[in-house]
Amino acid sequence: MDDLLQRILDGDRRAVARLITLVENGDPAAKEPIRKLHEYTGKAHIVGVTGAPGSGKSTLVNSLTKELRRRGKSVGIIAIDPTSPFTGGAVLGDRVRMQDLATDPEVFIRSMGTRGSLGGISVATNDAVNILDAFGKDLIIVETVGAGQVEVDIVKLAHTSVVVTMPGGGDEIQALKAGIMEIGDIFVVNKADREDAGRTYTEIMMMLEMSQRDEDRVPPVIRTVATTGRGVEELADAVLDHYRYLKERGLLEKKAKERILAELMEIIDRRVERNVSRALQEDPEMVELVKKLVDTREIDPHSGAQIVIQHLLKKAEV
Repeated sequence: MDDLLQRILDGDRRAVARLITLVENGDPAAKEPIRKLHEYTGKAHIVGVTGAPGSGKSTLVNSLTKELRRRGKSVGIIAIDPTSPFTGGAVLGDRVRMQDLATDPEVFIRSMGTRGSLGGISVATNDAVNILDAFGKDLIIVETVGAGQVEVDIVKLAHTSVVVTMPGGGDEIQALKAGIMEIGDIFVVNKADREDAGRTYTEIMMMLEMSQRDEDRVPPVIRTVATTGRGVEELADAVLDHYRYLKERGLLEKKAKERILAELMEIIDRRVERNVSRALQEDPEMVELVKKLVDTREIDPHSGAQIVIQHLLKKAEV
């Protein structure tokens, strides 16, 4: 595994793909290289792209990446897709929609399945981002699955969150009001060649004016037509400008700390969940507890949870 890490640091794309696969499959062999590459991370600009299905996120990411490449930036793309119930892999495979980028050695594209995550990103996404960071990518774009208003987890991962909307998306505007409005650093009205694009643009501008934001920066709203490239140069400017803004205001370190803490909590949650699940099925005391919950109903779920926590803490002390 030391060899795998060294190959990644040396720029071996196949080693990057191999380690991401190990991470996605939860293979124990990934633990050591992931641990060791942490010191090589923290340099990349992480950009989250989220929004409702059909808003053209993949096409926009494709066009944005081309513009960033014209500016000499190397780019990693992690496209989160729904999970296949049969293989556990990504169903749609956004790489299919980005084939013209596949031959560029400075672009690395990977599709990942959500594997049950409701926050729009996969639980393995953090590790994949760290791998591409250590690999030396200037920007890492994470495109979420497109589940609407639940996609707020991306703000914990990204330095810059781009929310993509489209004209005529009445439900989409409602989703913005319901929570995504607060996470956007940049808003995009894609498919802006449509008739009602002006109205969608105005609605978002009005919502931004009414939103309670504790910052002196008003998120820009950019009109794009991803299929033709219209507005994409302006979007690239906004993405890079936001990163500079974070640096100048000393907010980059704060964002990095928030991301590390969120990653730490996610790892702890996963491990605790696995341990509890195992205990409830295998530990005699816990099996008895489940019987009291289900059969005799002597214990309510809240009390049961407290007993489980105390039991695991006692075992940990021993």
